[in-house]
Amino acid sequence: MMQQQKPKRIPYGMQNWQDVRQRNCYYVDKTMYLPMIEAADDYFFFIRPRRFGKTLLINMLEHYYDVQKADLFDELFGDLWIGKHPTEGHNKYLVLYLNFSAFSGSLDDYQERMDDYCNLEFESFVRRYAKYLPSNALEMLKSNRGAANQLLALARICQNANQQIYMLIDEYDHFTNIVLSDPDIEERYKAETHGSGAFRTFFNAIKSGAVSSIKKLFITGVSPVTMDDLTSGFNIGTNYTSQPEFNGLLGFTETEVREMLDYYRQHYEFNHSTDELIEIMKPWYDNYCFSEKCLDEPPMYNSDMVLYFVNNYTRYKCRVPKDMLDNNIRTDYSKLRMLIRKDREFNHDASIVQQIVQTGSIVGTLKESFPSESIADPDNFVSLLYYFGLLTIAGTSISGVKFRIPNQVVREQMYNYLTGAYRVNDLYTEEYPRLQLMARMAGDGDWKPYFEYIAEEL
Repeated sequence: MMQQQKPKRIPYGMQNWQDVRQRNCYYVDKTMYLPMIEAADDYFFFIRPRRFGKTLLINMLEHYYDVQKADLFDELFGDLWIGKHPTEGHNKYLVLYLNFSAFSGSLDDYQERMDDYCNLEFESFVRRYAKYLPSNALEMLKSNRGAANQLLALARICQNANQQIYMLIDEYDHFTNIVLSDPDIEERYKAETHGSGAFRTFFNAIKSGAVSSIKKLFITGVSPVTMDDLTSGFNIGTNYTSQPEFNGLLGFTETEVREMLDYYRQHYEFNHSTDELIEIMKPWYDNYCFSEKCLDEPPMYNSDMVLYFVNNYTRYKCRVPKDMLDNNIRTDYSKLRMLIRKDREFNHDASIVQQIVQTGSIVGTLKESFPSESIADPDNFVSLLYYFGLLTIAGTSISGVKFRIPNQVVREQMYNYLTGAYRVNDLYTEEYPRLQLMARMAGDGDWKPYFEYIAEEL
């Protein structure tokens, strides 16, 4: 007998924690990691691939630590692990949240856009927490110009009011992605991230603010490139990306996926058993490992892809989706095309991708950080593919870390990247003459011209 109770909403694509909780969404509880994050160093740096749940995690942190959200604690967290084991830090901070993907543009006007965006967020912060700050706080903020100066002013205002800031930065490396898409502006990028550049100055302001009122900082993105350029290493914080205790912070274990499927089985007429669905999903979405010390533990599923599958399966008469790859998860390969040589030799980093596609794996050194100017170095390039989620840790050897393609979703992305790179470098055949020769081969048995054409093109 099917249960009549309305099933929980599948939070596919949702990034607002309050919406997820108040709209009765299914949530895989990750709140047991909050005490571990609190116990870690105050500047917490964490990288995961795109579409792995980073924004929802940051939004959950915002609601957990925001002093203004204290009256919502029971509603948002009461039935979760952390609701039964709250930490002393919950709802004790003024939360400053920045998402660097919220503004874009060329490097010519990047500083202006950054200043405008931060100004809006800082003013919103002062208005939101007006009762905790002096009455002239907004006036004091506006007396300063530029993102870095305003951040320092905001930190001083909060310090004088005896208030503590928890700063959250999502997609901190959006700035780097502009450069990965356009290598011609790399010198401009260096100017902004080195010396007295605007972006570096802003992060220096964060460090200065830590002396006053910025007590906690959580930064996330998809690569460590920007952080290395900004700080010549990770002296702005501690990189917990590959620490074993946080391997399962984002993504789903197979146990969690099974529990989700079993829950929705109670509300829909499934055409497959849970084991059958796992067998279908596993080759496509599983096999992520983010720490060498977790190789003996079950791998992680991509959470976005699991939600995509379950959402489509339950909405369309419990049939397996025709397309197992969600278009929203496709990597922006323009960021990687700068690595392809333009002289048709197609060697160096491109050969790394070719080797990975041909063999499914590669051995290299996992680099925790590297500057943008050395991305094309083999170990750095392999590490970049790992951070983007195109490779995962599969083992270790004397030669280094063994990386492999985690699943079919990534394998398809890798193939598309390779063929796209061929096309960018004019390494492809014209479709029309090839199809004409193929038709002659199929219809008339005239096979020789087709293979002569292919041999000549190769």
